[in-house]
Amino acid sequence: MNAVTLPPELERFAEEAVASGRYRDMAELLATSVSLLQRAEAARAEFIASLEEAEAEAEHDGWRSLDDVMAEADQIIAAKRAAA
Repeated sequence: MNAVTLPPELERFAEEAVASGRYRDMAELLATSVSLLQRAEAARAEFIASLEEAEAEAEHDGWRSLDDVMAEADQIIAAKRAAA
């Protein structure tokens, strides 16, 4: 891997993290950082996929406005209260 150049504030942070003993060396710190980025990107991709799935479902089943959803929720709550 090529040498990595960080902005001064990130370089200071990385050096302090290694000096504190939290990481063995810069390579371990970088590996941990890339692993965290990898997980964040996977979570982002999963979130985007869920949005696309919801959009496809809405296209198939039809869009509902928030007012419609709230009115239906109010009806369900009223029915539960009346039954109690």
